[in-house]
Amino acid sequence: MHVALTGATGFLGLRLLRRLLGTHPTVTVLAHAGSDDALHRITRYFELTGSPEAFIAELPRRLRVVDTDLGQPRLGLSGRAFQELADGLGTIWHSAGSINLEGDLPELRHINVEGTRHVLELAAAGHRTPLLRHVSTAFVAGSRRDGVAYEDELDDACGFENAYERSKYEAELLVHAWSRKHGRPALVLRPSILVTDLPPHPELPSHPLLVIERILRDARCAAELAEPAEPREPAESARPAQPAGPGDPGPGGRPLVRTVGHPRGRLNLLQVDHAAEVMVRLAGLTPSGGVDTYHVVHDRDVPVPTVVTLLERLVPLSIDLVAAKPETPSALEALLDFYPGMTAYLAHRRRFDDTRVRTRLGPTAASAPVSLDYLWSGLAPRGRPLAPAPGTAPAVLPSARYA
Repeated sequence: MHVALTGATGFLGLRLLRRLLGTHPTVTVLAHAGSDDALHRITRYFELTGSPEAFIAELPRRLRVVDTDLGQPRLGLSGRAFQELADGLGTIWHSAGSINLEGDLPELRHINVEGTRHVLELAAAGHRTPLLRHVSTAFVAGSRRDGVAYEDELDDACGFENAYERSKYEAELLVHAWSRKHGRPALVLRPSILVTDLPPHPELPSHPLLVIERILRDARCAAELAEPAEPREPAESARPAQPAGPGDPGPGGRPLVRTVGHPRGRLNLLQVDHAAEVMVRLAGLTPSGGVDTYHVVHDRDVPVPTVVTLLERLVPLSIDLVAAKPETPSALEALLDFYPGMTAYLAHRRRFDDTRVRTRLGPTAASAPVSLDYLWSGLAPRGRPLAPAPGTAPAVLPSARYA
């Protein structure tokens, strides 16, 4: 049964591709037309992650790369090429999409919604009636910040934190409508925030928390340029020292940032390699005949204060969780307000129910802990030790390798 994969050069897609190559002799990669050479990027990933030379040497034979445009009808292919592609497939994995939390809705709909629509057209056109595996996100649960999100839920009653969540929700609606129209089964996989302990590398895709680190760092630099330092009073001033205010340098020159969050909040972070393994195993189960939806999430959430500590050690900032937005934000806080999709999750206390996954897969569905050290390894440049919190001794981490 021949399989096709969209998003094969992405953060999750590369791990899915590794798993699919373990169960299929060949894979068709539906690559984005006009992007860098997909085969080269895939090969470099396997080289950097220590795959055997014999496996890498076989990639040109085992991978068929088809340049497509998910935003266009027939994926941008001619009618004949589209039909030939559809007729040759037994399974379609749709993993491609934009995870830009700051993107506007029209842009994200073009990629995430229309892209899904056109993949569904491909699945409907093939005479083999290929199986459909659609990668969504657990965050279609929207802006409900408390309680439990269940796998069978799909509504917009609570709204969404950002346009990305809405676009993925709308894409799932298309999958349900397609399944009803054609009487075909579909598998919907909803991962949480995917992370890795693989150190950053310019030839590897970044994971979401690395994007957040970049936004914080850029915002701090921009605020410093926009707000020149005020002259300080002479040291002889008799006034007692005042604590640092928002945006002012605190201990060690770290500006204070107030952001809405909950001290008992929690985020679900899952190792990307484990997510790919679970997804491929779920795809091997007998379908119900309709849309089978699974939360691919960690069985233990990460406390929000741990995430805050991580960000403080990545970027020289002090982050203060507050219940409401400051009435008089500093220049840095005002800049960060342009990225609401980034900070909204610090107020979340909900959990994602994954009873169905644990029932189907048993104890093997459980994940290894995601610790502060693990997260640091996947965000800091290779060899950079975990920065200590102010007033504490530095933590020593084992050296990280790509192999």
